[in-house]
Amino acid sequence: MSQEPIKYDASHLQVLEGLEAVRKRPGMYVGSTGERGLHNVVFEAADRAIEEILTDRASHLEIAFMPDGSVRVADDGPGIPFEIDSDAGGPGLEAQLTRLMIGRSPGGPRYPVLSSFGLGLAVVNALSSRLVAEVQREGRRQVQEYARGVAVAPPADAGPAGSSGTIICFWPDPDIFETTECSFDVLAERFRELAFLNRVLDISLTDERRLSEPRSVRFRSPGGVREMVAFLDEQAAAPVHPEIISFERDDSQMTGTTEVALRWRSSGPEQVRSFANSRPTPGGGTHMLGFHDGVTAAVTAYARKRGLLTKADPDLSTDRISEGLTAIVSVKLEHPEFEGSTRDVLGNAAVRANIRQAVADHLDNWLEEHPQQAAAVLDLIIQKAPHN
Repeated sequence: MSQEPIKYDASHLQVLEGLEAVRKRPGMYVGSTGERGLHNVVFEAADRAIEEILTDRASHLEIAFMPDGSVRVADDGPGIPFEIDSDAGGPGLEAQLTRLMIGRSPGGPRYPVLSSFGLGLAVVNALSSRLVAEVQREGRRQVQEYARGVAVAPPADAGPAGSSGTIICFWPDPDIFETTECSFDVLAERFRELAFLNRVLDISLTDERRLSEPRSVRFRSPGGVREMVAFLDEQAAAPVHPEIISFERDDSQMTGTTEVALRWRSSGPEQVRSFANSRPTPGGGTHMLGFHDGVTAAVTAYARKRGLLTKADPDLSTDRISEGLTAIVSVKLEHPEFEGSTRDVLGNAAVRANIRQAVADHLDNWLEEHPQQAAAVLDLIIQKAPHN
């Protein structure tokens, strides 16, 4: 074996320009080159349009899977100009398609939706064999085409426009992805979630890949997370109380908002789902801990006040209270902090105490104001006393 030292200097470094890095290591940017990564590309394309709706610049988002294998994402906003948008002070569409936009966009929503990795349209462009961007703005249409992230030609005028909006049509690159066929059902589930968690969203998802079997669904949930609890309960045991308990609260101490909805069922395991900035947090975190703390505190205090606890059964455990419970815990924070690379656990320290107090206060008031429904809930929980 040679004893000569291994030389390593600047000549060994490979500098990747523009979107070349995305194509070289796609998994670093969208999570994988499998179906999950493909779906993340769709979410990246939809994120910009979702921001348009959340800031009242658009009212509707359409995602369609086309017969030619492309994915079409369209909104009815004012149309993002290809050049620098001096009105919003942000980058034009051409810049968004060619530069990684890490961080929040100027004029975006206070609590941005984290539906994917948040890197923007440039990732979509880089991982597409072809992309066509169309802007309808101020009565004119402009179109530009790209091939694997590189502009084929400058934006071109394509005639008059009868409406306004931005359309991104892209063909996922088969040289990058193991499959280029998105799952309608998986994407429908996620866009349904987004509509529940952001009540102003209006999203249509259409599948035109098989013209003999077209599919189309529309998601709009003005009732917010209350409607999500009702949706989850459709296939579950009968509710113990008809009313869904819910509240929304803005909290300056954690610099964000909390939205909670819950209802007890007559039987079955706990169904509690948590979200941070509309991103699922299956690992839980401080918002889930605060929620369970608050529910346990309120129910235990109410039971004790009504003399329902005995010396033999002095406490109600969280597990016992949560059995049969359906709930949604959604927080939206200016600066969410996640634990680990998968970002499925919320770590903001201030969140736990604030949600505990909010849940305890609201649930305590509900129990006091609805004695018959409260009695039904407590009867169910007390019956779960452990047997010696």
